[in-house]
Amino acid sequence: MRRSDETNLSEAAAPEVHAADWSALIPVLPKAGPRPVALYAELRRLIEGGVLRPGTKLPPTRELAARLGLSRGAAVAAFELLLAEGFAEARVGAGTFVAAAVPQIAPAAPPPDPRPAVAPPLPGALGRAAPDARTFQILRGLITRHLAVPARHHFGYGDPRGSRALREEVAAYLRTARGVRCHGDQVVLTSGSQQALDLIIRAALKPGDPVWIEDPCYPMARAAFEGAGMRLIGVPVDGEGLDPAAGEARAPHARAVYVTPSHQFPLGVTLTMARRLALIDWARRAGGWIIEDDYDSEYRYAGPPLTALQGIDGAGRVIYVGTFSKALFPGLRVGYAVVPEALLDAMIAVRNRSDRFPPSLLEDALADFLREGHFSAHLRRARRRARDARDALVDVLNEGGLSVAAPDQGLHLVARRPDWTQDAPLLAAARAEGFGPRALSPLHVDRPPEAGLVIGFSGFPPEELASAARRWLARIGG
Repeated sequence: MRRSDETNLSEAAAPEVHAADWSALIPVLPKAGPRPVALYAELRRLIEGGVLRPGTKLPPTRELAARLGLSRGAAVAAFELLLAEGFAEARVGAGTFVAAAVPQIAPAAPPPDPRPAVAPPLPGALGRAAPDARTFQILRGLITRHLAVPARHHFGYGDPRGSRALREEVAAYLRTARGVRCHGDQVVLTSGSQQALDLIIRAALKPGDPVWIEDPCYPMARAAFEGAGMRLIGVPVDGEGLDPAAGEARAPHARAVYVTPSHQFPLGVTLTMARRLALIDWARRAGGWIIEDDYDSEYRYAGPPLTALQGIDGAGRVIYVGTFSKALFPGLRVGYAVVPEALLDAMIAVRNRSDRFPPSLLEDALADFLREGHFSAHLRRARRRARDARDALVDVLNEGGLSVAAPDQGLHLVARRPDWTQDAPLLAAARAEGFGPRALSPLHVDRPPEAGLVIGFSGFPPEELASAARRWLARIGG
């Protein structure tokens, strides 16, 4: 009796052993040429490359032949070749296994990635949140609560807008804290404000549409519009915010405007009431949409809270966008849009065909976080940390001769000086000293770029932020 026959007899007599289903790793065999040799070559390739590890049980020849559409004789012959060359071994009563010691060819090293590695954030970088031990403790408990007795709706596909519980809590918060006029059915939960913006663009606009955008502007918003084929018109921002009259002069029939009215990014100014009313009036007359990005409104340090632009819109032309990335932390990946009724069905349809619906388990825990008052307590702690960091940074910058005023809102400020003509050397000096702001000039759209640095003051201890800023000022002679 041949060795392969002995092997197959032993396989038939042995108790059934369930090995990993690795057969999908075998590529389609070439149509031409001997079947046993082709199968042997593919099995040997998997063994030599370490895909089939030493000791891995090979399937019975009958099963393998059926899966690959071969005769059993071809599979038996391939196994015989493996056994003869030491790539496999037969164990009486157990089956055929990859040999314990086989020559292995190391897989080829992947080609070097031409993209630069993402550097760790430096003090002064934007988009950073500070860890809050109390908040993480509470969130951990809330998530555990929902995992212990998971609700039935987690096991099916949900509403494209997200869980009703969190939508209702977000709506209640916005009505109270931001003066937004909305109900839970208008809220669409998203994976951050960037996804909200993408969904809005696809629901409300089409390629080639003219869109006003603040000049200078938030670069990720610009990227979203340009990536969708919009025709961007930079509208200058001055001490009163975006100038609607300048926008009408350049593109009176624009289909939308993207604006950060409460705390303009990057300059930090607030859109005045006169310009808010003028912007809403333009949208009503032109049939355009106002996309209000209220990205850091939770961080107001002085004066009464500012009512959202959406709250004074009586024509249903404002789409309000917010996020928990600044208020809690970016890794949460939860944002939202408050969508006018006229656009809601289109927005839901776009969301449904993109990623169906957001993660319901995390949403339910976050809904409890808001409902039970934990969010308000977290914001009080977060504001104190941000204010302390802001004050430490402003003190150092002013000591260095920059005359920077402490902003009343937000998590960043702009440093400028009359003798600065280029910000690239300033940025290079900052990086060399472990300081991480970004340049102001590339954020301009059409107007002549102004040199300066946009400096974040959240996510790092005040002393670490101040120390990095002090080193940078010493390097540039500040």
